[in-house]
Order: sequence, then structure tokens, then C-alpha cells
Amino acid sequence: MATYRRRVRVAAPLADVWEFHSGISGLEALTPGFMNLRVERVEGPDGELDPEVLVPGTRVELSMRPLGVGPRQTWVSVIDEREADLGAGRASFVDIMEEGPFPTWRHTHRFYERGDGTVVDDEVRYELPGGSLGRAASPLGWVGFEPMFRYRHRKTRELLE
Repeated sequence: MATYRRRVRVAAPLADVWEFHSGISGLEALTPGFMNLRVERVEGPDGELDPEVLVPGTRVELSMRPLGVGPRQTWVSVIDEREADLGAGRASFVDIMEEGPFPTWRHTHRFYERGDGTVVDDEVRYELPGGSLGRAASPLGWVGFEPMFRYRHRKTRELLE
């Protein structure tokens, strides 16, 4: 399994950065327009639709049509873990892909208080599609991930600083 990781420092308090990333509106705001993202359904673990906070067990159904080419791709993620100790200056959550284009996708979102700002640390453990050939090529996945996460981090700074 390959790993992609990218960090950025945001000149905003941890509590603000954590709150922004805790709901589906954060995902929508951080996805580039060229992905043509559509949130189809968000369901909390208790069956509540459109919960304010994405807690463990929340299921997020999305569709995308990158660059407007080809059919829409479906992607179902589940929030697997979530923990915050804002007093200690840290928080994190993990989403895993239940359905979608990648055989394996585990995205860990970590947030650390640093001085008067926050470090946003994204780590994705993944396998590319295509069986053994995809697994062999997985270390090259960063080529596609880097523009997406560069955009996400730039947009986070723009919205929260």
C-alpha cells in the first residue's frame, strides 16, 4: 500500500480549523470545481440525514465527474475514527472508502496547534485500481493527489486566515 502525505500551516486557531473540517460543508468548500463534486447523501450512524458533525459511522455518498469527462464516479466514505483534545492542541478523524474507484483508501486528517496557528496534516494510504499493475503503480499516485491537496490546503488558508 502506498502513502501520500501533505501538511500546511494555517494562521487560524485549532478550534476554528477543526470545526470547519468537521462538517460536509468543509469538504464541499475544499473540492476544486473541476471535480464537479455532488454530495448525494450524508447519513449519521443513528440514521439522521445531514448531521452537522461527521462522527464515526457517518456515511457520505458522493459523485464526481472530473473535468466533466466520462460518467459520474460514485464514492462512498465512512467516518471510521474521530477524536479531539483541543485543550492538548490536537484533533483527528479518519475516513475510509467503502465504495469507489480505489481498492483501498484511508484518509487520516490530523490537526495540531502550533503557536497561534494550526498544522493540517493529510495522510492517505491507498492502492490504485487495476489489480497487480495498479498496486505496482500506486507509489506514483502522488502525481494526481498533489494538485488536489495543494488546492485543498491553499483554500483552507484562504477561507480561515
